[in-house]
Amino acid sequence: MELVCPICNSLASYIVKCPFCTSKMESQGAIQDYFDDYSPYLDKEITEKLDGVASEQCLHIFFCPQCQKDKRIGIDKILM
Repeated sequence: MELVCPICNSLASYIVKCPFCTSKMESQGAIQDYFDDYSPYLDKEITEKLDGVASEQCLHIFFCPQCQKDKRIGIDKILM
């Protein structure tokens, strides 16, 4: 068994309200996918050490299309 992110693996979706305008924010993916051109293709064990959160979490970016703000949220991984 291993810890996996429920959002990255399409097991769950999260509804996040924008703290600025209360509109629904959209998930833009895991933050480690934005480090460079090749980071989405690297092993997760490498990139998860660089995002600044505990290994039991996956840091995701949520974006508000209404006010153009973004928010980073640590998503708890689940055991599968």
